[in-house]
Parts: sequence; structure tokens; C-alpha cells
Amino acid sequence: MAQQTATISSSSAPAVEVDPLRHVQAVVSASGSSFAWAMRFLPKERRQAIFAVYAFCREVDDIADGDDPIEVKRAALDDWRQEVDRLYQGNPTKPTGYALKDAIKLFNLDRDALLAVIDGMQMDVDGPVIAPTMADLELYCARVAGAVGLLCVRIFGEPGEVGRRTAERLGLALQLTNILRDLEEDARDGRLYLPKELLEAQGIQSRDPMTVLEHPLTPVVCRAIAVRAEAAFADADAAISQCDPRAFMRPAIIMMMVYKKSLERLLAADWTYLADPGHDSTKGRVSKAEKLLIALRYGLF
Repeated sequence: MAQQTATISSSSAPAVEVDPLRHVQAVVSASGSSFAWAMRFLPKERRQAIFAVYAFCREVDDIADGDDPIEVKRAALDDWRQEVDRLYQGNPTKPTGYALKDAIKLFNLDRDALLAVIDGMQMDVDGPVIAPTMADLELYCARVAGAVGLLCVRIFGEPGEVGRRTAERLGLALQLTNILRDLEEDARDGRLYLPKELLEAQGIQSRDPMTVLEHPLTPVVCRAIAVRAEAAFADADAAISQCDPRAFMRPAIIMMMVYKKSLERLLAADWTYLADPGHDSTKGRVSKAEKLLIALRYGLF
């Protein structure tokens, strides 16, 4: 991508020059995400485009997870929708928008996928999400993860049907694993992503997130979600195997292997720890060292 600066201004502050590429790289670095490790194996222009997509996702996610009043969050997400419109008209105003402009030009990124990510964050803002139907859970996963995957596979060089299948199935697998790993963190935020149908099948009627986590049959619900995640991982693995060997799919493989390890650990712990107030809260986590080893193994060979 060409070196550029963006002039960012507001009614309350003077205009300032911002380097969009440095901005998105700083967002990625500050996140501490394993995402950064996986993407460093990409050629420069593809890596910069992926970092722009990640920074966009991070910024809209921070709006949804922030402490601002709901009205402020809704306005901020609407501003990002307007930024997407400006972006596809060639006139972005945000540093991340400027970084995305080149990515769109180079890799024909889908406008609807960017908007779908925002719509996913809107679901959290309009929530909190508590015991959604299975259909709503799958829609949420498609927006906050599958849509991100659709943007990524185009940058990886696999924009066709097999890339779409990879994005959708891997996105579902990753997001379901996130949900199973972050049950307690989400519950503290008043969220419960375990679906209504599975809870009711086990006779769990409460909709208080912490009460649900303490229910003795909640691990049964978690195992059912894990089965869906495993099936999605298998589908994604099969789709990746059909991708063009010239495509840069190694980052997707790295992410898949990190999250599969996390899911395996959660299954081994069987979520029985949720009812134990003194339990280890890091169940399912994969250490930075392990992530690096996975990145090296699947990124280099």
C-alpha cells in the first residue's frame, strides 16, 4: 500500500495528520491478540490490508463493549456505517477508513461484510444478548465472525465459493469457541450466549447469566455447543484443503489450530468448574508461547 497520511479533524479539535498504516498497526499491537501472530506470515500488502480489517473490527467492538450510554453507542455505530458509505465513495474520514480504502481497492472487499460486522455489534448494544434462539445465535456468529472471515479470505486470495465456505464455517467455529471460553466474562457483563432451546431442553429456566452458569446441567448445554463447533471446524478444514494452493491460507490454519486447542481444553474440563467459586478462571486459554509455536509450525511448513 502507498504511504499516506489522513487529515483528521472535528469541531472541537484542530486538524491533525495521522498515518493510517501506523494507526492500524498500533491497534493490532495494543490488542495483544493471537491474530497478529497469525497474520505476520502474509506478504506486506496483504498483511497491511488484514491489519486494517482487524483495526476496524476492534474499533466497532470497543464501541459495543464500552461504558458509554446506549444512545452514544448507537450513534457511534451509525457513524461507522456512514464511514463505510464514505469509504466506498472514496472519501473516508477516519484513520482506519483510510487504511481500508487501499485494502478495498486491492482486494475488492465486500461492503456488505463490513456492514454485517457493525450489525453484529449492534446486537450486543441493543441487548444484552441473553439466551438467544439458535437462529439468532447463528446470525450473531455470522455477523461478528463469519463476515470478518469473508473479508479475510479475499485478502488471502481465495474470493470464490470455497473461500466463502471456509469463512462461514471457520467463523462459526471460532465464535462458538469464544462463547464457550468466555462464559464467565460475558455473564459478568450481563450476557449469556447459550441458546434458549438447549437451555430449556435441560430444564434451565433462569435467564440470569450467573445463575445459569451455576446450574448442574449447564455443562450438558456447553457440550452440545462444542459438538457444533467441532463440526464447523471439520467443515472449515475440508474447505481449506480445497483452496487454491497459491492462496495465502496459512493464517486461517493457524487461527483454526489455536482455537481447536482451546476447545479441546474446554471439553477436557467439561465446564464443571463453573459451579466452583474457587476455580481457575483461565480454562481453555492458550498461552502466548503455545500460540507462537503453532504459528511457527503452520506458518512455515
